[in-house]
Amino acid sequence: MRIRDSIEELLIRVAASGLLPSTLFLKLPEPDSLAQRRGMLSFEIVSHCWRYAHLLTYQLSAIVNFPPTRATVRMTVYHAPEDTATRAMLEFFGAMDVPNVAWNWQPIAREKLFRRAIGRNLTARATKADWVWFTDCDIIFHRDCIDTLATVLQGRRDRMVHPRVERVTAMLAESDPVLAVERDRPRIVDIDTSRFAELAIPQATGAYQIVHGDVARRTGFCERPSFFQRPVPRWAKTYEDRTFRWLMQTNGVPVDIAGVHRIRHIHKGRYGDNRALAGSRSAIRRAKYWLRAKLG
Repeated sequence: MRIRDSIEELLIRVAASGLLPSTLFLKLPEPDSLAQRRGMLSFEIVSHCWRYAHLLTYQLSAIVNFPPTRATVRMTVYHAPEDTATRAMLEFFGAMDVPNVAWNWQPIAREKLFRRAIGRNLTARATKADWVWFTDCDIIFHRDCIDTLATVLQGRRDRMVHPRVERVTAMLAESDPVLAVERDRPRIVDIDTSRFAELAIPQATGAYQIVHGDVARRTGFCERPSFFQRPVPRWAKTYEDRTFRWLMQTNGVPVDIAGVHRIRHIHKGRYGDNRALAGSRSAIRRAKYWLRAKLG
């Protein structure tokens, strides 16, 4: 079964490289059939969290600290019931009444959580929002983020947009205060924005896929090929992000959005207690970022 899945995944990745037309799998709605929403827009933000409660606290805190005034937000977080730290974080924030914000916590079997496209597809098909932002829990919607997004999307019919720029930290070790200090208890926090530097976003990467609500409802998220809707025993590499851009027939339209921040971190929670694997992956990431910095 694993060999078959590996072969199928390889074929899909080859197809998504442009070798095959995406219309073999998906027919997109015509642009003039998409609603041109204006006024107080509605957004659904979809995040997944597995052992990243210390990052999720920054994401949810930003929504509390800087609630939208020109849009409504439904904040959806998929998580596994056995991840007790994330559950505690969600219970803490879920008890807060925030203007124009609705919390939507979605417990899901760990094997389904690990295939991020499953939760994204469930939300895409069911959402009532004007736009859906598929993101990761290390993204922070800081001051004016949602409100400027609501302004730039007035009356637009793009299938998918993404922020033109983000602001990122250096690669942080687990001992860095940003990652270490918030592990002991749920609370509202904020970031030191001086620790973040501007970085261009060339395309709609997995954390920055903002999709027109009509498109999400009609097409789902990587519903076909069905490979990406199969549960997996471990966190899966996010090849579906590239596949989704291929299915959407666009890399996304860049738009100017304020306050988009991302915490970059060396250790990945997806590797859990496998210290050897986590260590080797962390070393690879450090080497990659060092090379990028040297090569400009």
